[in-house]
Order: sequence, then C-alpha cells, then structure tokens
Amino acid sequence: MAGSLNRVMLIGRCTADPEMRYLPSGVPVTQLRIATNRYGSSPEGERREFTDYHDVVVWNLGQRKLAELAGQFLHKGSLVYIEGRLQTRSWDGQDGQKRYRTEVNANDIQFLEARGAGGEESDSGPRVQRFPSPGGTETPPPGDVPDGDIDPDDIPF
Repeated sequence: MAGSLNRVMLIGRCTADPEMRYLPSGVPVTQLRIATNRYGSSPEGERREFTDYHDVVVWNLGQRKLAELAGQFLHKGSLVYIEGRLQTRSWDGQDGQKRYRTEVNANDIQFLEARGAGGEESDSGPRVQRFPSPGGTETPPPGDVPDGDIDPDDIPF
C-alpha cells in the first residue's frame, strides 16, 4: 500500500470548558479535552467501563471559524463529534528534559446536543452545527441519513 493515513474520529464529552486564546499573530486557537468510554474486562473477568481522555486543538480553517465556534458554544459536559489527525509536539521542559504531547488536531467539529442540554438555559433551537467539508458540501450529522437505498458512489470512502 502506498501512502499512509492519520485520521481520528471521536464522540465524547468535554471534561472542562474549552480554553480559547490568540497567538501573537492574532490567530485564534481553542484547546479542549474530551472523554470517551469503552467497555472491556477487568483482570478479574468482570465487564467494566473504561474512560480515555483526549487533548484536542482546534484552529480556524479558511473561512470555517472552528476555533471560535468551539470556544463559544462548547462547555463542560457538551457532547461533541471531533474529526482530525494525531500530532505529537515536543519541547524542552524547565528541567532540561524533552517533553512530548500527542493531540488531536481537529479539522471538523459537530455539536451533538440541544443548546439547553448540560444545565444551560434552553432556547429550543438545535445545537447541531454543520460545517462544510473541504470539497464545499455539507456533511450530515450522525443519524441524518435519508431513508431508502444508498448509492455506493455517494459513500465518501
């Protein structure tokens, strides 16, 4: 197989309010952390739930203001779909040791719950935000698939 693939798709909840900041150049960036759950067996053989935590970095992409929207609309407890790629950064710590951090660099975000969910006041509007894909077409949120047969040529992979 020629080439490689670096793609991450996560559905999880924000573990804290996102932190939006601006670089010295004025470019906005939002950092957030989400938790995902999975099921497996404990060493004793009992079925149990495990939680994984993921650091996510969101930038504005062209005309898509993902970083600003994530900073404005996400909050602790928000259910969110994140799509992006893994990226590892390294730096020298204050103690001289090399430090590493692997993050999800987001290129698509969808808010998966109503605005009032999670303890905020509801204004009865849906909170699912659709962002155009790089080809310019909108991607439907999960569960927004039309009824009937699906043409295999319409599947994006």
